[in-house]
Amino acid sequence: MASSSASLLLPIRCTFGKSDSPNRQKVYRINSGVGVQSLASEPRLVEAVTARDECVFTNRRNLINLGLGLVSFLSVSTFAEAAGLPPEEKPKLCDDSCEKELENVPMITTESGLQYKDIKVGGGPSPPVGFQVAANYVAMVPSGQIFDSSLEKGQIYIFRVGSGQVIKGLDEGILSMKVGGKRRIYVPGPLAFPKGLTSAPGRPRVAANSPVIFDVSLLYIPGLEYDEE
Repeated sequence: MASSSASLLLPIRCTFGKSDSPNRQKVYRINSGVGVQSLASEPRLVEAVTARDECVFTNRRNLINLGLGLVSFLSVSTFAEAAGLPPEEKPKLCDDSCEKELENVPMITTESGLQYKDIKVGGGPSPPVGFQVAANYVAMVPSGQIFDSSLEKGQIYIFRVGSGQVIKGLDEGILSMKVGGKRRIYVPGPLAFPKGLTSAPGRPRVAANSPVIFDVSLLYIPGLEYDEE
């Protein structure tokens, strides 16, 4: 009598060659919706359909279901492994060792309320107002989440400093830097983004007039050469 449940019969051993008796086989009983359930404990008789006693599946439909079931099982395993992977690290100008050293660097506060710490004091000139500067930057909210970065874009940022092309706090913080230097700039709300920034995939929202932090590396001043010691 045919079983009412949907199952697959997969032979795991066959006797080849001519024989007067039908082949005896052990089979896996596989539920197409779940996968392998159990190994049949008793051998089952499967009628040979050719003179060469070829191994056959009970029907073509079950074979297709078996393939789909195994693919689904393997896919779930792959996704589980992927879920265990650590998140990709974003490039930074100040790594873990730098962060520890920065704890002992004195904070400088300007009249506007801007604050900064020099990660590294450069050996070159400071940029004159209105000159272009080439810099790398990593912009963060106070929690440390990155919302913008020239390192991620893979492109140096060039702009005219002191001309209002960037937020006020960044203009002020870079004007007193020297080429070759790195600085962490703590920008207070009034000198940051007056309209804020909307969130995006992988980027936190920046509220209007909220404080932000910039790590900046001043690379060079186009058109202004100097002898690096």
